[in-house]
Amino acid sequence: MFGIFKKTPQGTTVVFKIDGMHCASCSMNITAELEEIPGVISADTSYAKALTTVVYDEEKTSPKTIRSVIESLEYSAIQV
Repeated sequence: MFGIFKKTPQGTTVVFKIDGMHCASCSMNITAELEEIPGVISADTSYAKALTTVVYDEEKTSPKTIRSVIESLEYSAIQV
């Protein structure tokens, strides 16, 4: 209720500017693929902002891996 007891994900946060999204489904596809990466705690992609925010465990994955997954979906990703 009101987010009082909501736990904040613990990990490192990285943000990417995404180019090539055409609709909200594109952002949902990116988020779904990123959440499959071992070590990704959470992913949120905004079509309106053209940004992806990922919280991850540095011991299990890296920004390079995250970026390569985004690019494998044929979007460009620039870390901001």
